[in-house]
Amino acid sequence: MVSRVIPVDPFDLVIFGGTGDLAQGKILPALFRRFCAGQWAEGAQVIGAARTDYDRDKFRNLVRNSLEAHAGRHSLDTAALNAFLQRVDYVTLDAVADHGWAELARKLQPNRVRAFYFSVGPRLFGPLAERIEAYDLTTPQTRIVVEKPFGHDLESARALNATLAAHFRESQIYRIDHYLGKETVQNLMAVRFGNMLFEPLWNSQYVDHIQITVAESVGINGREEYYERAGAMRDMMQNHLMQLLCLIAMEPPAKFDPDAVRDEKLKVIRALDPVKPHHIVRGQFEGESSSYRKAVGNPRSTTESYVALRAHISNWRWAGTPFYLRTGKRLVARSSVINVMFKDAPHSIFGADAGRHANALSIRLQPNEGITLKVTIKEPGQGGMRLVDVPLDMSFAEALGAENQDPPDAYERLVMDVIRGNQTLFMRGDEVEAAWAWTDPIIAGWQARGDVPKPYESGSTGPGDAELLMKRDGRRWQGINP
Repeated sequence: MVSRVIPVDPFDLVIFGGTGDLAQGKILPALFRRFCAGQWAEGAQVIGAARTDYDRDKFRNLVRNSLEAHAGRHSLDTAALNAFLQRVDYVTLDAVADHGWAELARKLQPNRVRAFYFSVGPRLFGPLAERIEAYDLTTPQTRIVVEKPFGHDLESARALNATLAAHFRESQIYRIDHYLGKETVQNLMAVRFGNMLFEPLWNSQYVDHIQITVAESVGINGREEYYERAGAMRDMMQNHLMQLLCLIAMEPPAKFDPDAVRDEKLKVIRALDPVKPHHIVRGQFEGESSSYRKAVGNPRSTTESYVALRAHISNWRWAGTPFYLRTGKRLVARSSVINVMFKDAPHSIFGADAGRHANALSIRLQPNEGITLKVTIKEPGQGGMRLVDVPLDMSFAEALGAENQDPPDAYERLVMDVIRGNQTLFMRGDEVEAAWAWTDPIIAGWQARGDVPKPYESGSTGPGDAELLMKRDGRRWQGINP
């Protein structure tokens, strides 16, 4: 099975913060891979912009080194690499002053898609937006891309939305969450709405509960200052896991259209009940070789590196069905998976010796992307009816062929969607604000109670209280498997 590559329209893409880690490690390698795939139109160009005093050749050399480190097998194609670098330009520019903006304006070409990627901190969003407008760089085909964190709470998210809205229409603003660019995340909608098999069962009548796990084996190296302010709740739960929850719980949209999809996601967020204090577990990793407090240099830190909670959606489809969400650093393995746990059969005809059995659908987002459906069969052998659970396992790499074993990086899909003008996989302003409106009371609650995160060993599955959260409900977490 060979994927079809559809070229995009000619474009100018300006990356503010072009010398930074995100641009060099993710955005530019993604653009290069799309260039190698033949998706660029003739004349398209990328312009790096930053305060660093580089000329074009020095910036191209920086990009070359980054692509050799991050672009995989594509970087071995010297001809393609050189051709790509000829499409790369640079301007030394100050986001909060006028230096460099006139030069940037001269490099932009008329009558094409014009995208501005804000690969910078949120404090620079406003100054950049103001100068883009002041220097008359906006056209009918202008788009801006902003990275998370999109606000620190509801108030700051509203302020950022208002700042951007003063200069751009909502249809021009692309709030990027790289999780939505993952092939398997997009397949959530295909699995749900493209298969008659699942949709009739996708409700509280047949689903016992749903687990969403995003586990990371790494710590917070290089992000200490940010993470100490944010914690796992703001860094992961409010955005990445919230998006997964929306895709797994949303109603079928009327059509596969950006606003239709985002309308349904917004309904899910607004239907979330407040989370009760005893349905939240916070943790902080510790160990002889690595501990959170040592990493951030604060022996009294109360910032969580792990959070687990039980959520409820008050609507007709999901009333009474709990959603268990967990995420953490320094866990036993890197694993992102959604487990849909179906109810037991209402009556077993096989007797007590057969045991209890229920179907489960596991959607693996990373690594080893794929889908597993656990079904019950008879155990081979003579005498009696002994039942066992076996997996019907589909790995994307195996099912889709060798040419799909290296799926596009999330940023490849998302940046090309920006050029195409497709906002389906990007968050809308009201969606961001609704997520913060649900998150803020949770954080305010544990701050008011003076809750301290529970310690857990690096390399474990998290604090023991997270296991108790499930055990009290007669359930258990599925394993965190690499």
